[in-house]
Amino acid sequence: MELEQMRQLDAIEQTGTMTAAARQLHLSQPALSRSVQRLEAELGVTLFSREHRHVDLTEAGHTAVDWARQILRDERLMRDAVDAVARRARSLRVGTVAPAPLWRLTGLMVEAFPQETLTSRMTEGDAVVRGMLDGTFDLGIVCSRPTSPLLRSCELMQERISVTLPPNHPLAARRSMRLAELDGGTFLIFSDIGFWRGLVERALPHATLIEQSDRTVFSQLARTTPHCTFTTDAPYLENDPIPGRAVVPLEDAEARATFYAVVRTDATDLALRLFEWIAAQRRVG
Repeated sequence: MELEQMRQLDAIEQTGTMTAAARQLHLSQPALSRSVQRLEAELGVTLFSREHRHVDLTEAGHTAVDWARQILRDERLMRDAVDAVARRARSLRVGTVAPAPLWRLTGLMVEAFPQETLTSRMTEGDAVVRGMLDGTFDLGIVCSRPTSPLLRSCELMQERISVTLPPNHPLAARRSMRLAELDGGTFLIFSDIGFWRGLVERALPHATLIEQSDRTVFSQLARTTPHCTFTTDAPYLENDPIPGRAVVPLEDAEARATFYAVVRTDATDLALRLFEWIAAQRRVG
């Protein structure tokens, strides 16, 4: 019994007539009748009792339809499972230590492979490397090159953090400063800043941190807040300079970061191609 014949049995039982079933299946009525006759001859039983135009299932017919529907359900489940695996294969899983390089990676992926997608998780650098080694991530973004011979890395981008101050702040006229000079102040910060959060907590142990998890709300508040905020030179995260606020670069070495894209040496084809594309863009740049 072929899958198409199983679909025909299901349609005939649902519609009650050969004509309606043929219409639903986009077949001619004679073609459907011949197919049913071939199936009955193959099984050696009568599946339908035909009275006028209406057809009723025989006992054997009921059994055949029940099994056919079970097999058709299994076929749909199999196709769904295979499709899910295919979608996962096309969706790259990325572990990153910060948001800006993830945006950079996403932009490069859209440029090179616009039909593909990625999912991401922000975590610590050691967790990204472990995730690369155990297969949790297809690509990683870290702040230092991993030493494992199983991983390849290339520079993805650099980012520098500055502080923005209201115009009446006593340090607003400075050309640069160290973070420690602002310890004890109040900061409006975006919650999802990845590893930068460690810098903030180490350098400003006595500061008051007001967190905002919605980026749109944070951007709006940052324009009018009387408190200090942080800004990045990554163009994909920041808008134009905020009028009326002083942007002061930070002298701390930790306020500058170089991010690296990481891939396994035996990675999937898509992950390797994207990695090679990133490396090529850095060479051109």
